[in-house]
Amino acid sequence: MQESIDTRWYGLGSSVEMVKLQNVSFREYQFNIARKVFEGMNTLVILPTGLGKTLIGTLAIANAIQKGKKALILAPTKPLSEQHHSVLRESLSIDGERILLLTGALAKSKRREALERADVIVATPQTFANELKKGEIDMGDFCLAIFDECHKAVGKYAYTYIADECDLKGVQMLGLTASPGSSKEKIKKLVNALKIEDIQIRISTDPDVVQYVMPKHMHVVEVDKSPTINRIASMLRPIAEDSLGKLRGMGLTQFQHFESMPKGRLIEMGNMISRIQAQNFKFGALHQYSKLLNLIHAYDLLETEGLYAFTSYIDSLKAREKKGKAVLSLLDNTSVIAAEQLAKAAMAEGEEHPKVSSLISIIGANLGKSMIVFVQYRSTIKMLVEMLNKNGVEARAFVGKKDGVTQEHQKQTISDFREGKFRILVSSSIGEEGLDIPSVDLVVFYEPIPSEIRNIQRRGRTGRLYKGEVYLLVTRQTKDQVYLMVSRQREGKMLEVVDRMRHELASKRRPEKQSRLA
Repeated sequence: MQESIDTRWYGLGSSVEMVKLQNVSFREYQFNIARKVFEGMNTLVILPTGLGKTLIGTLAIANAIQKGKKALILAPTKPLSEQHHSVLRESLSIDGERILLLTGALAKSKRREALERADVIVATPQTFANELKKGEIDMGDFCLAIFDECHKAVGKYAYTYIADECDLKGVQMLGLTASPGSSKEKIKKLVNALKIEDIQIRISTDPDVVQYVMPKHMHVVEVDKSPTINRIASMLRPIAEDSLGKLRGMGLTQFQHFESMPKGRLIEMGNMISRIQAQNFKFGALHQYSKLLNLIHAYDLLETEGLYAFTSYIDSLKAREKKGKAVLSLLDNTSVIAAEQLAKAAMAEGEEHPKVSSLISIIGANLGKSMIVFVQYRSTIKMLVEMLNKNGVEARAFVGKKDGVTQEHQKQTISDFREGKFRILVSSSIGEEGLDIPSVDLVVFYEPIPSEIRNIQRRGRTGRLYKGEVYLLVTRQTKDQVYLMVSRQREGKMLEVVDRMRHELASKRRPEKQSRLA
């Protein structure tokens, strides 16, 4: 039986014949966004994870190469580039040799011939930028450049250099992201970097999207700090307050309590100290500031991550080859020593953060389901994997190369997870963005995070084909509660800022603007 193509796709023109659309469900929002992209404007596409940005990019590539020029798709990591390369080879009805994966692994002796032969180039940004700078690639040969995870197109990142080259040669740019950020300044920088002229944004409640969005049930699970954690915190608090008081006495802050001090203000104070000219004053301020920074981090790890994360951090301070006076004074402090001893004694008795018990309960209530547990710190990932396995739940860690894990090991972990060889993936931030991790039944945030981009990406790992569940573990009266509130506010703000900017761009566009792809 021959596979069928929904004839509505042909409304985009004959280039869709280049895309293998057999049995690909027609989705009105994908069609509408692709049609706008085909008009040739530099376009920013904001679409929640799992709603098919890749198909829109594939349709745009087919439309571009039909014009007789090359198309480019950039992705921030090698694994994500490999994923795009694989998808394009499966999705486009052209010779696979004409779709080139350009990464640092491609032998230099083979690059020139491969670049000349290719109609589509999939690349990591730094590798592509290097070839541009060497003159091995002429951007004038292209008519479309796709920037995946385009929220990274800021500052000195290679995306911005490539975007400038595209602008010089009149190449259409297409940015794809689940979220561009929440601040007007950040979104404006992205819009300026990619010379964006049109924004296509969809959210789960939009009329042409809603029927394709599976419901996600959100559960906020609040826990109280254990008596042991409260006791250890009470040992650390006076030391931190003492350093803060001394910094206040130097006129460097007005805050009375470090627990109410936003992270941004802490960073501002560090920047202020770095600009001080009087060396003796500066040295004293840096000493107290360094003590405060380390204490706040240890304190937050204790309250929101657990005893293992706290003791691991103290051990990491001890292991430093070069220790400043601030670190040495902390490690010699009798209260810090007593706090560490109490934490290790409690761990020896099997005690941990109450979040661990909540996580085990959530898993127990959802046995047989696949899930990703997102965790901020690798020490906590290690502890949770060991704790879950000890409780009869097979779990594996998924962390980045900087933690000593090879790319081959990462691929094997994801392959085993996809095949159902284990059901619980405990992941660092590497599991948030782009990688071909299968949709799961359930996502757990071990702690809330203030970033709206990462929140959207994490939630997008569930509820793709059927309803999903999202659990957020929150420790009462800690920064967990602050971050939960901040992330919600930033998501709402992102939508407001993007909508305002979309209208501003529309009002600036000239009616007579000609398509780059004409």
